[in-house]
Amino acid sequence: MKTRGLLCLLTIMLLSALFDPRLLEGQTEKLTLVQDVVCEEIKDGVTINQGIAFPVGTGRVVCYTSFDPVPRKTVIYHNWYRKDELNTKIRLVLQPPRWATYSTIQLREIDKGPWRIEITDTEGQVLGILRFSITD
Repeated sequence: MKTRGLLCLLTIMLLSALFDPRLLEGQTEKLTLVQDVVCEEIKDGVTINQGIAFPVGTGRVVCYTSFDPVPRKTVIYHNWYRKDELNTKIRLVLQPPRWATYSTIQLREIDKGPWRIEITDTEGQVLGILRFSITD
């Protein structure tokens, strides 16, 4: 009788895993973006001068992202768009259980105007969008 009950339980677990394969891996948590910021720099893990407009004379702009939880080693992208055209795509690797990372671009005179950064996963799902401008 115990064998029959155990067999039934295993069957239910396997059928459940067919509908949600993460159950076989023991993985039910979802990657969660908890903070995304555009700033001038990062110092000792702290974002400095967050904003939505940056003078070109600043020299560079930083995109900082923080994730919690990070269920497993995961790749994300910071996709930098200038005037709706992809300018730079930066691949970043996240490690469990939580992770913060950043990317940066150097500013030039031709970079003035509207920008956006799309934070995406490997399937292209947008996890966050940041908008800012480069000014005189």
